[in-house]
Amino acid sequence: MKYSSATPAFLFDLDGTLVDSVYQHVLAWREALESCGIKLSVWRIHRRIGMSGGLFAAALLRETGRAVTSEQTEELQKRHGQAYVHQLPTVRPLPGATELLDALTKADVKWAIATSGRGDFAWDTLRLLGIGPGDATVITRDEVEHAKPDPDLFFAAADRLGADIHSSIVVGDSVWDLLAARRAQTLGVGLLSGGYGQDELERAGAYRVYQDPRDLLEHIDEMGVRSVT
Repeated sequence: MKYSSATPAFLFDLDGTLVDSVYQHVLAWREALESCGIKLSVWRIHRRIGMSGGLFAAALLRETGRAVTSEQTEELQKRHGQAYVHQLPTVRPLPGATELLDALTKADVKWAIATSGRGDFAWDTLRLLGIGPGDATVITRDEVEHAKPDPDLFFAAADRLGADIHSSIVVGDSVWDLLAARRAQTLGVGLLSGGYGQDELERAGAYRVYQDPRDLLEHIDEMGVRSVT
């Protein structure tokens, strides 16, 4: 089946949207926090996944009643990155992720990946999708002033593609992705593959909610990608 290119650009989150890595990040954050003497239940950590590292660390530390310093935030992010590297061998592409990106590419539909992860380990994750530097449009945390829930990553991705952000489609798995989409005044689509419930994603502004990339691909016509006979 072929698809027409009369469709907006797609701007994808990475973790929990294209790769099954959310819970590896949760465990990495727990390890980082405990190495600094901070104990939090994993469910509390999970609720913050998808935020920028700085906001994430600040929000978690606030729950402990401890003051947050910029040095603590930087150290936590560093330790999280180190711990995530050890989790990386267990990360896999989500069902249908590579097929979805391939289908969009073959249909001449523009797409980009905008991740809150920093480039030093985001590219290790991207390689699981067969994506290396120069293979796709990718915006990482290092390239913008603020990460999600600020919309900077998606603005930068649309700009890099030469696409209109207001007619693009943001695809993410967390409420923070969808909040960023709303702040960018663009359409948001949610995936359940990051662990958030359908009602949460819809309340955050999702136009549609699908199980994973494969489910989105099977319903791609609902995004305005029309089959061509």
